[in-house]
Amino acid sequence: MGGGGGWMAAAMFPDEVWEYVFSFVEGDVERNAISLVCRGWYRIERRCRRRIFVGNCYAVSPQTVLRRFPEVRAVTIKGKPHFADFNLVPSDWGGGASVWVEALAEACPQLEELRLKRMVVNDDCLELIGRSFRNFKVLSLTSCEGFSTAGLASVASNCRNLRELDLQENVIEDNCSNWLSHFPESFTSLISLNIACLDGDVNLFILERLVSRCSNLKTLRLNHSVPLDRLVSILLKAPQLVDLGTGRFSADSRPELLAKLESSFAGCRNLKSISGFYEAVPAYLPTIFSVCDGLSSLNLSYATIQSAELTKLITRCKNLQRLWVMDLIEDTGLEAVASSCKLLKELRVFPFDPYGAEHVSLTERGLVSVSAGCPMLQSVLYFCQQMTNAALIMVAMNSPNLTCFRLCIMEPHTPDYLTGQPLDAGFSAIVEACKELRRLSLSGHLTDRVFKSIGTHADQVKMLSVAFAGDTDAGLHYILSGCKSLKKLEIRDCPFGDKALLANAAKLETMRSLWMSSCSISLGACRLLAQRMPRLNVEVIDERRGGPLASRPSDCPVEKLYIYRTVAGRRSDMPACVWTL
Repeated sequence: MGGGGGWMAAAMFPDEVWEYVFSFVEGDVERNAISLVCRGWYRIERRCRRRIFVGNCYAVSPQTVLRRFPEVRAVTIKGKPHFADFNLVPSDWGGGASVWVEALAEACPQLEELRLKRMVVNDDCLELIGRSFRNFKVLSLTSCEGFSTAGLASVASNCRNLRELDLQENVIEDNCSNWLSHFPESFTSLISLNIACLDGDVNLFILERLVSRCSNLKTLRLNHSVPLDRLVSILLKAPQLVDLGTGRFSADSRPELLAKLESSFAGCRNLKSISGFYEAVPAYLPTIFSVCDGLSSLNLSYATIQSAELTKLITRCKNLQRLWVMDLIEDTGLEAVASSCKLLKELRVFPFDPYGAEHVSLTERGLVSVSAGCPMLQSVLYFCQQMTNAALIMVAMNSPNLTCFRLCIMEPHTPDYLTGQPLDAGFSAIVEACKELRRLSLSGHLTDRVFKSIGTHADQVKMLSVAFAGDTDAGLHYILSGCKSLKKLEIRDCPFGDKALLANAAKLETMRSLWMSSCSISLGACRLLAQRMPRLNVEVIDERRGGPLASRPSDCPVEKLYIYRTVAGRRSDMPACVWTL
């Protein structure tokens, strides 16, 4: 619809009608498109936008966001680059949440939900959240750091309408062991509580009282300090649970405990998802058999159990759609999954021993079996020691509906172990056959040929991760000159350099970010890129800190490079190891 047509349509109906219509449009891309139709729709959409997503906390200032969307209720913000999960980003790089929380507290007292990922969140932030938002309902912190259980106590004390407290993979200082007691006795609104990442002990008496009075609790994920006998008591108090994290799934062999645990699981008729299983003992796994048929999600990524016992459990989960497991399951276990779990959509296989000292019989055979036996497969993360082109071609043929394919061959530069050839043909088959692929991670011995195929065929890929691959600059050129939908590109230890980066500078303005480390980028190329593209922040990261950047020659190699699109300009909280050019 053109600008004039949009204005005429907007004028035909009251703003309230369009607000109601727009409320059914949830995607950010679609909402942005609506706001561009005409001034009237821009004004209406601005006023009725309730949710915003900020993929990079430095891409825009919080003041700009809140002026643009004054009635926002839910905010999601990401901080550090994704490679922070692999310890490639300096610990003091940035990503502080305080500037966002302070701006929200001042301009947005109606805020109900805040979700932060890979950010530094201090206790003052948590206290400010508790004081500022009168109807706060959801706090989700994922891969965050800088706060303690004392900060969580502030949230518990002040957020009287809290429905969800989700703590995933955070680094949390345990300085307030009874923080759960800060939820008032009158507090009953909790629907989701995830404390699986806490290292310290939990006051079990207080936890049970909290669970007892929150009758609408659907998700409860416990940490490793909760023993099996207390899990029995908790399940009896919360039979309505849909999503359970078990805590420590081990105890001395006691027949009476086994019977009680089996009975308590049998009473949880609504369970759809189970995770946890810390220090799991195989003898207690049969206690969950009664709920297996109803499970759609099973996370065994912390369960160090051998293949035979895992298979007995998983093959009872006929309706499983998501499975996370260690490579201890081996090929035989995945073959059983392929035979039993016909509805499987997501498979993640993690390494029990990343360094390969423990021999595990997991090869490409297990992946091929699942791709052949599970016709609904959409997402794969697979750690293994070996792979072949023939196996990858089979996966591509069997699973054309893949939207995510992440393969990690543990030893860099590993070729097809049967032919000795690069894995170009296999990955090319994946991107050619899987037309809806959105996320791709490459590993193994790969040449520029595979990047030519990716650039040509991976039209829908939004996030691409590359490590220890390629021959020359041409590989990077193929990616940046192709890959029409690319938003995030992560590269490490590849021979990609200045020429391809500068030749495709305009592409970087259409992306969210580019990370490069241990590549062939020079300081001079970074300086030139920053001059040409003023709307990009070009950050050079050098943890060696070998003197001022300005005094270094243009041919000086760059250790790490992070480039991102921004309308906020240069950030002011850079540590000594980061320079913005």
